[in-house]
Amino acid sequence: MFDPKKLLDDLLGSKIPGTESTVRDKAGQATQLAKDNPLAAGALVAVLLGTDTGRKVTGSALKLGGLAAVGGLAYKAYQNYKAGNAPQTTAAPDAEPQLLPPPADHDFNPAKAPQGETEFALTLIRAMIAAAKADGHIDDDERKKISDKLSLAGIGPDAEQFVMAELNSPLDLDAIVAAAQTEAQKVELYTASRLAIDPDTRAERGYLDLLAGRLQLPDALVDHVEATVASVKVPAAAPANAQVNPRW
Repeated sequence: MFDPKKLLDDLLGSKIPGTESTVRDKAGQATQLAKDNPLAAGALVAVLLGTDTGRKVTGSALKLGGLAAVGGLAYKAYQNYKAGNAPQTTAAPDAEPQLLPPPADHDFNPAKAPQGETEFALTLIRAMIAAAKADGHIDDDERKKISDKLSLAGIGPDAEQFVMAELNSPLDLDAIVAAAQTEAQKVELYTASRLAIDPDTRAERGYLDLLAGRLQLPDALVDHVEATVASVKVPAAAPANAQVNPRW
C-alpha cells in the first residue's frame, strides 16, 4: 500500500531532496531525472496533474507538507472570511508568501480529521484528480502518456495504479462531497481542488462552481479561498529546450 500523505506531497510539488527545485520546475527534463535519480522523482506527479497554465505552489506552503499546506491555506481563507476582510490575492512585493499550519486544537488541523489523516489525504487526492480531469481533456492518448511517465516517476506501483484508476473512473461528485465530514473539511476539499487547477476553461470554472455549491460554501468564503490559493501560486518557468505539455 502506498502512503497517501506522501502522494499528496507529490501532487503539490514536493521539494527534490537536497535542492530548492521541484520536478515541475524541470518538467522538460522529467524523464531523464527519473532515470538518473528515482528517489528524487516522486514529485513528477505534480507535472502530470499540475495547473493548466504551468503555475506552481511556492513559498512556505511547500515546506509544510501536503496535508498541512491544504489545511493552512483553508484555515487562512476561513479566518479572513470570518474577520470580514477583503480577499487579498498578492503578497507584499518581493516577499515570500508565508503560511502557517492550522492551530493544533482547530478542526482544520489534519490530526483532527474524524476519518483519520490517511483517509482524508486520499479524499483530497481524489478531489484533486477529479478537478484535473474536469474539462475532459484527458483522453486515451493522454492516459497512455501519463501511465508511461508514472512508470518512470518512482512513486511505486500501488500509487501509480491508484492514480490511473482515479483518472479512468467516472466522476462521482456525490462521493467527493460526502467524504467531507466537517465544515472545515468542506473548505479544505475545495482548497485542494483549486490548488490542482487554474480554471482557464468554462468546464473547469463550472466544475469548481458546482463543487462549491454542493459543499454549500458561501460565495464570499469561496472568494477568499480563491484569493488565498492565488497568493501562493506563481508561473513555473520551463527550460528553453523543454517540451512541456501545453495543458500542464
